[in-house]
Amino acid sequence: EHSRTRAMIIPHPSLSKTAPSRGGDTNKRIHTANQPSSSLYFRPDEATMRIPADQIAPAPTNGAARPDVMVYHPSQMPLAFSPAAATTTATTTATASLALKPSIWQSMGLGGMAASFAVNFTHPIETVKTRMQVSGATIGETCSQIVKSEGVRSFWKGLPFAYGRELSYTTIKLGAYAPVRDMLGAGKESPFYIKFVAGAITGGVGSCIGNPFDVLKTLAQTNKGASVPLSALVGRMYKDQGIGGFYRGVEVNIARACVLNATKMGVYDISKGFVSKQTGWSRKDVRTAFSSSFIAGFFMTCTVAPWDMIRTKLMSQPTDQKIYNGFTDCLVKTVKNDGVLSLWRGFVPIWARFAPQATLQLLTLEFLYGVFGFKSI
Repeated sequence: EHSRTRAMIIPHPSLSKTAPSRGGDTNKRIHTANQPSSSLYFRPDEATMRIPADQIAPAPTNGAARPDVMVYHPSQMPLAFSPAAATTTATTTATASLALKPSIWQSMGLGGMAASFAVNFTHPIETVKTRMQVSGATIGETCSQIVKSEGVRSFWKGLPFAYGRELSYTTIKLGAYAPVRDMLGAGKESPFYIKFVAGAITGGVGSCIGNPFDVLKTLAQTNKGASVPLSALVGRMYKDQGIGGFYRGVEVNIARACVLNATKMGVYDISKGFVSKQTGWSRKDVRTAFSSSFIAGFFMTCTVAPWDMIRTKLMSQPTDQKIYNGFTDCLVKTVKNDGVLSLWRGFVPIWARFAPQATLQLLTLEFLYGVFGFKSI
């Protein structure tokens, strides 16, 4: 039970009662109305003025009145303590801290919406990246060839399959991350490997479900002729290879998804804490989310590029032809023919896609979380 006007702060293991100095300290001082001379101090790296929900306790059971709370930066400490002001501050702070956590289904729904919005802007970059991986051409050559031979609209080839992929694969890998992370008992300050495990689980499960859309999207993007209707491409794939054709490259796609989502969500989660502590911005601040997703996009490119290259080669094989006998065969042939560094071919467009895509997806998801009254990731 929580009061709308009063709250009580209980000591947390991360709190210290050692009084800070007045000069340039970033600690925050907490006073209670009933005990105006008592103080608790947050650690210096706790930059947010928001009181964590796990530090808000119910009313005492021994009949004592629930104390008011007032939160101040040391440089703003008043000379006279005001219980009335404390009540107002406590109301705002406690209400902000008690935002709900979405269920896994609610989070997945919002994740799918965020991903479907973002893909409209990043799909052309994905098309260029895919063409570069298959042909070995440069960014300039690839873009010039597409515009000259197929027209500007061809940058959006395979977009219907991309929607299917985002509503299946990304809905799970992005939307289910926070609930799965919480199920594993990982808080915002938990060790990074727990967050990486949560990202790997949701990414791996999502890739199994979204693999057919990934295959069809890749085939549509690498097709240099006229766009093939969705029904015709699906019918051709089923006729030539059966159901198994829709799951070509699934093993490398799962590995890629695990690495990608573990890096994306793990680094994003960790970066939010780092950026927040270094700048003083809250975790919900748009600047924090943008900076964190940009950092995550770079590290995603470093770890995912080799897996992405092999996946593209496996999925872009013609429906009536088998060039590679699985992941290992494709990896060996690629390294033998083009060298180890070829696994990172298309690094710039991969990062050029990952960075804005991660930024758009995560910013949109954070926005939707806020609209529906949920806690940020």
